[in-house]
Amino acid sequence: MIETNFTPLILSLKVAALSTSLVFVIGLLMARLMTQRNFFGKNLLESFFLLPLVLPPTVVGFGLLFLFGKNGFLGKLLTDWFGIQVVFTLTGAVIASVVVSFPLMYQSAVAAFTSVDRRLEDAARTLGASEWRLFWTVAFPLAWPGLLAGFVLSFARGLGEFGATLMLAGYIPGKTDTIPVAIYFAVEAGQMEKALFWVIIIVSLGMGTTFWLNWWSRRNVRRYANHKEGR
Repeated sequence: MIETNFTPLILSLKVAALSTSLVFVIGLLMARLMTQRNFFGKNLLESFFLLPLVLPPTVVGFGLLFLFGKNGFLGKLLTDWFGIQVVFTLTGAVIASVVVSFPLMYQSAVAAFTSVDRRLEDAARTLGASEWRLFWTVAFPLAWPGLLAGFVLSFARGLGEFGATLMLAGYIPGKTDTIPVAIYFAVEAGQMEKALFWVIIIVSLGMGTTFWLNWWSRRNVRRYANHKEGR
């Protein structure tokens, strides 16, 4: 009989929600900046943004541990100035999820903003619209489908993050035991039924998320096609 304890589910949803909110805002701003400006080193900076996609999660986790550890630059700064500890906390799990899911949001946002017709933005500028107003009344509404796709993918990625989370946040029952981490340690302890239970939960969440995204995307493509044909 599996002991019913939904703490890993609650923690996973909390980490995914917090990290996705941060990733959405940061990804939105950075993508808008990168699609509007050309500057020296832009390709290098974009490569850095996308690096977590190609690096092993343990390498990402090691880098975060190096930065946010007790003797790390950011870790020492946060501890001395604000009394905030990142390692072995839920904050560490959120930071790990932000780093690994950011490339998905960034790529989606760049593609979304690139697809916006520049002539519409130029027309708004000639009518006296500020860049801030132009963003919220022209660019953001037109790019919204792509931005929403990036948001959903980032949420799903944050929900399933394991390697970097384990390196930075560790495994503390009731505090940092998200579903992927709980699965790993359940298998290590030989609790296969418990591991299978959480596998079913996270697969269901992942399938539900991607299924909804595919359905929503296809519906919008059909609406666009019908509108273009004048139906």
